[in-house]
Amino acid sequence: MNKEDFLDELANRLSGLPQNEIDERIAFYRELIYARMEEGQSEEEVIAQLGSVDEVVSKIMSEYPLTTLVKQKVQPKKKLETWQIILLILGLPLWLPLLIAAFAVILALYIVIWSIALSLFASSFALAGSSIASLLAIIAQLSEFNFAGALFFFGAALVCAGLAILLFITGVYASKAIIILTRRVVLYIKNSFIGKEVDA
Repeated sequence: MNKEDFLDELANRLSGLPQNEIDERIAFYRELIYARMEEGQSEEEVIAQLGSVDEVVSKIMSEYPLTTLVKQKVQPKKKLETWQIILLILGLPLWLPLLIAAFAVILALYIVIWSIALSLFASSFALAGSSIASLLAIIAQLSEFNFAGALFFFGAALVCAGLAILLFITGVYASKAIIILTRRVVLYIKNSFIGKEVDA
């Protein structure tokens, strides 16, 4: 792929953004390509170093605020006619509660997912506390010369410590997975807002 094909495809993929943003991004990548070519790299090497158009678009979208994309997308291209305004007002009792309910369900689902990760951490800390309590119980059992009881609490301390470590590591991985999933969902939403618009 040469630089013009790369830049044309990039501009096409960013077609949902405001035109001045597209021009700015294309100008940036054009200058970057020329600068690296002046340093002695070939056109193909520079394009390969930049990555695929998908990767470049993902990088741009991760830096672009979602609120700006939504605002840009929902702005009407033409002024609403009177009958459209009346229809929106009459439909308000129907579409507004549905919109609020959808938002509440998505928010509740997100909170539930995070609560699972937090419960893993809470269980881990509780088991760590149980492990420490078991170690203290060993001292009490040894002071009474109850070696069987001390051995039992030693085993309980090891089991609790092992489970605490396991749940903590699981909680860390679950948190990372939730963060990655959140980023991907936001990136997907952003990409859907910049999807190429079909002219009516």
